[in-house]
Parts: sequence; structure tokens; C-alpha cells
Amino acid sequence: MERKRELTSVDCAALARELGKYEGAKVDKAYLYGDDLLRLKMRDFDRGRLELLVEVGDPKRAHLAAQEHVPDAPGRPPNFAMMLRNRITSADFAGVEQFEFDRILTFHFERDDGDTHIVAELFGDGNIAVCDDNYEVVGSLETVRLKSRTVAPGSIYDYPSSRFNPLEVDREGFDARMEQSDTDVVRTIATQLNFGGLWAEELCTRAGVEKTKDITDATEDDYAALFEELDRLRTVLRSGKFDPRVYYEPVEDDGGNSGADADSDDDTETDDDVRTDVTPVPMEEYEGKRAEVFSNFDDALDDYFHNLEREPGDEATGGEASSRPDFEEEVAKYERIIAQQEGAIESFEEDAQEERERAELLYARYDLVDDVISAVQNARAEDTSWDDIAARFEEGAEQGIEAAEAVVDVNGAQGTVTLRIDDTRVTVDPSMGVEKNADQLYQEAKRIQEKKEGALEAIEDTREQLEDAKERREQWEAPDEDESDDESMEDVDWLSRSSIPRRRDEQWYERFRWFRTSDGYLVLGGRSADQNEELVKKYTEKNDRFLHTQAHGAPVTILKATEPNEASKAVDFPESSLEQAAQFAITYSSVWKEGQFAGDVYMAEPSQVSKTPESGEYVEKGSFVVRGERTYFEDTPVGCAVGIAVEPQTQVLGGPPEAIEPRTETSIRLEPGRYAQNDMAQMLYREFKSRFTDQTFVRKVASADRIQEFLPNGGSRMVDD
Repeated sequence: MERKRELTSVDCAALARELGKYEGAKVDKAYLYGDDLLRLKMRDFDRGRLELLVEVGDPKRAHLAAQEHVPDAPGRPPNFAMMLRNRITSADFAGVEQFEFDRILTFHFERDDGDTHIVAELFGDGNIAVCDDNYEVVGSLETVRLKSRTVAPGSIYDYPSSRFNPLEVDREGFDARMEQSDTDVVRTIATQLNFGGLWAEELCTRAGVEKTKDITDATEDDYAALFEELDRLRTVLRSGKFDPRVYYEPVEDDGGNSGADADSDDDTETDDDVRTDVTPVPMEEYEGKRAEVFSNFDDALDDYFHNLEREPGDEATGGEASSRPDFEEEVAKYERIIAQQEGAIESFEEDAQEERERAELLYARYDLVDDVISAVQNARAEDTSWDDIAARFEEGAEQGIEAAEAVVDVNGAQGTVTLRIDDTRVTVDPSMGVEKNADQLYQEAKRIQEKKEGALEAIEDTREQLEDAKERREQWEAPDEDESDDESMEDVDWLSRSSIPRRRDEQWYERFRWFRTSDGYLVLGGRSADQNEELVKKYTEKNDRFLHTQAHGAPVTILKATEPNEASKAVDFPESSLEQAAQFAITYSSVWKEGQFAGDVYMAEPSQVSKTPESGEYVEKGSFVVRGERTYFEDTPVGCAVGIAVEPQTQVLGGPPEAIEPRTETSIRLEPGRYAQNDMAQMLYREFKSRFTDQTFVRKVASADRIQEFLPNGGSRMVDD
């Protein structure tokens, strides 16, 4: 079982296209870990903090990383990192491009004093070169001096010799390239077209061309089918419309058997399944393998490479002992953060007090400060230079004039004057009077005080994270006890527990409306016309069911036959799941918003759903044409319950009561009523807080915003028990 350890050329093309949407982000800082992992910390004004990781050792990768996947900042930065900080701190990220069809990515940064290009070589031994506007190498991780190329400080960066780029070829060039080969079809695509082994096999599979067919036996139809699939692939890469997957395989034991029972035909997910590949699009070569779907390629890459060395079956895991999370490091990290936050809070308080004292000094010595400001204003009105003003104050100080003696600095560039009043330095703007200068100091004190308040909130969150880490450590180290002597988890009174551990593994589909039926089937619904389109086009498979209401303004509802990361298979849905999916569809439609308590829902198979209208008609975004026979659920009652689950995960759940109530520790039923959605969310939040002893748990897990995600559009009221 070989696991991907470096990006392919196709991956690089997809990544370059996806990272383009972050152009304009500001660089905050650069870090270097060891001698092969570069981290760029950036800020995007729409998306917040970005963490770009580029690793050129083993593995070789580049992608944005989630905050929790970013290693702590290393100690004293090496010269390479310092050089990079000097060049790109506060620079704008100007995009990334792939060099031809090679595994080379060039990241561009723009700043007023010059542009910088960072070239990441994700092949061979790997390298990172930092270049100036003219591509002269400023620094590189490795110095390369070969007959064919040089990468060294002071030299012009040399890209490797040009290779054939299949993303630019036309049909005539494709045929000519194929005919130059003397081997079979798959090897020709891998070498002559530079696709490599995996994608050569994938293109053959998609085109329906036998991989081992000798190139001399390939027909015109074979060439046409292969070129058509190549053209489809490059269209996807150029458009950025990806459908990323992370693929899994069972771990093989020493005897060559998989981690599951070798005699079993059951290919369901096991705890020993490990990630083996990540791709920007689904692979027909991997048909039947378990796969996890991601909304963008960056997230898929981050998930894959973050877990690459952390899963069973990888030589780097070091066996059972290393499977234990490093709680000590996590606890130490939070303790370091708290110490830093406490220092910052103390500093904020001191700074705010100093600003207030300066403002009070201006009023205490009002006449003296006013004399200085008036003198500067009169001099500037006569076009006296700042240097001459400074000289006049020096002369006045020599003559013993008190106002002049108080002046310790005149800054013409900033247009300010600094005074020493009672051994305290106070800088004023002479263009304004004493009152306005004092007011600015008070405003600065207020701004610093607000930063202190924010820091106080942040430190509380960090302390909760610290306690959570300590609790998880205790749970991990607690000895296993005989279940017969211990109370089962189902019997735990979570409402009365003073501390509830939080366990959360958020899924990609949670951005849609969703719930699981009482039989365990996943149901997805669109929150908007765009999501309706996305659900049908990307996440509906042939064995699923499509549900919709007769009323206008309803979400598309999809009852999934299998998990999104499993191969689709036919199932016989229980009646209870069908009814709950229908209730879900009617509850989140305009029927609830209009204050009605029931409506009709129909169900169809995905093959009946189309975007193609009848002649002369138009299908608007988020709507579809359904042809053929339908199954109707007449007078389906609306029904919604919202509750908080503790096991197996701590989260808010919402949907049909029969599905939600058994899965939650406590829940509340709703019906159409007079309270607006946001008001009802606040009411439910307060009610849940009153039911749990651990109110911090409710605040973290079930905020009003999270509750509101599960509420129907329109007014609601709580149903009395």
C-alpha cells in the first residue's frame, strides 16, 4: 500500500488555480522549520487568517492549513527566515503559478519597495528559492550548480529545461506526440505527455482504452477518446470547479491481510483505514474505495498531509506508544499562551493609565501647553520652518522661558512637539488646541482599554481550552474498568454534570441543512438556490431520493442511500426514514413561514430530476424539472425539535422530533408561531442554559447562532410539554 508523499503535476495545477482567490492577502510573517518546511502567515480581509505551508522534503506539499494544524512558531529564526521577513512582511500576495506542467510553484508578492518571487521545487531533492523583481536569487534552501542549471544567491534563477505541457496541446500535437512512442498506450501518456503513471491510467480508464494496448495498435477512435478526456480534465483545472476527494484503504498486517477480517466481504470503514491519496477530482481508478468529499482542494490537502504521519500503518508513527496524543505539549502550549495573555493584559492596563495621566497633565499645565501650541501655530502661519521653530525653543530655553524649557523635541516630519511635564513626556499636535490633544489621549486610553477587554475574553477561552486538554489527558490515562462494574454512558446524568468534555468532529455537509433519520440515514437540504443546485449536481447519487414540496419556496431535500464518502448502493429505505425526510422538506419550506401546519411532499429518483425545461419554458436557479411518476406524502405535518447531543459528539441537532429526540440529552419541540427566528434562537439558548449545570458547555456548544441554523424560516413557538 503506497501512500502519496508528494503532489503530482495535476495537483499543482489545481492548487495554483484555487490559491488565486486569495490574491491581495497581506503577509504578516515567515517561519522556517528545520530545513524544508516554510510557513507564511497571512491575512485576507474577507476570510481572515491564512496559513500557507510549503514543504520540500518528505513529504513534498503546498497548501493552506487550518489553524489547529499549524506547528507552534520555532525559536530563533534562521537567516533564511529573517531574509524572507525583511522582503515580504506587509507585502500583498499576488498569486501563484505553475511552471509549465512541472511540479514547480512560483508564489508572487508585491510591495512598494520591490516584488519578491518564491519558487518551490516539489520534485527531486526539493528546494525553495527567493528571487527579486528580476528573478535574481536572494537566497535558497539548497545551492544547485549543475551543467544544465544554477540556483545560487546572486545568479538568475534557472527553471529546469522545458517539458512538454499537455494542458496546452491541440489534437494534432497530441496525435504527433503519441505516435513518437514505441511502447504501450499508458506508458506513452505517462512519459510522452508527462502525466505520470497514476493519471495515465486514469485517462485510459475514463476513455475506455486498454492500458496495455501497443501504441501501433491504437486506433483513431482511441486517440479521439483519450484526447477528449484530456480536454475535459484541463477544462476542470482551468475553471477551478473541483470535487476533491481523500481516499482510504485498510491497513495491511504483517501477513499481508487487511486490517479487517481477510475472509470477510464487508468493505465498510474500519478504525484502521488510512488515507492513501488526495485528488482534486474523483478518480475512476479508485472506484469502490472509501473516499471523503471536501468542498475545496486546499482543505483536502490539509486533511491528508496533516494525518499522513499520524495514522496506523505508517512507519513514522512509531507504534502504539506514539498513538497517544501529546497532551503535555498541548497543556504547555496553552499555559504559554495564558502567560503571554496575562502579560499583555497587564501591559494594556499600564499603557491606558499612562495615556490618561498624560491627558490630565495637559489640563494641569494648561497655560504652559497652550503657550507652546500658540507659538508653533504663529510661527507656521509665518512659514517658519520646523528647524527654525526648534532653534527658537532652544534659544528660549537658554533664556529661562518656562514654555520653551518644557519642549524636548520638535518633529517636523510628523508635525508634533514633545514636552516634558513633571518628568513625563507628552507629544502634542500643535495644529489642535489643548482640549483636542487631551481628548485624543483619552480616546487612545479608551482604545487600549477595549483591547484589554478583548484580551480578557480571549484568556477565558484559552483557560477553557487548557482545562479541556487536561480533562482529555485524564480520560486517556484513566484505567479501563469492567463495564459491569461501571455505569454505562447512557446512564450518565449530563444535565447535572458540573463539567462536560467537548468532542466535536465537524463534517463538510454541515453547511447545508441536515439531520439523520432514526434509522441513521443522512438527509441534506439546501439553504439557498445555490445550495439547491450544488446538492443536486454534486452530492446526489443514483440510489438517493429527491424530495420537494408542492409549495413554492422549499429546499431541495436529498435522502442519502449511503454515506457521502462511500460508494453508492441500492437500499430499501424504511418507511420511517421516508416519512421523516418528507417532514423535514415541509418543515423548512414556505409552509412553516406562512403559519400552516401541514402540506404535500413528493419524492422522485435522481434520474427523474433535470435542469432542462420544456420548450419555451425557463427553470430558475435552485429549481428543477421532475419528470415521471412521483411518490406523494399528503398532508405531511410540519415538525421540528432542537436539542443538544453529548454522545457521541457534543453538538446542536435539529429536525423531525422522532429523529432528534432519541439522539439528544435534552430537546425542545417547536411549531409555527409569532417569535422571529433570531428571537427564538435566543429563547432556546436561555432555556438550554437553565437545564445544564455546566453553562460554559452550553455557551461553547450551543450558542444562539448555532441553534438558529436549525430553525425553520419564519416565526416559531415552543410546544408546551
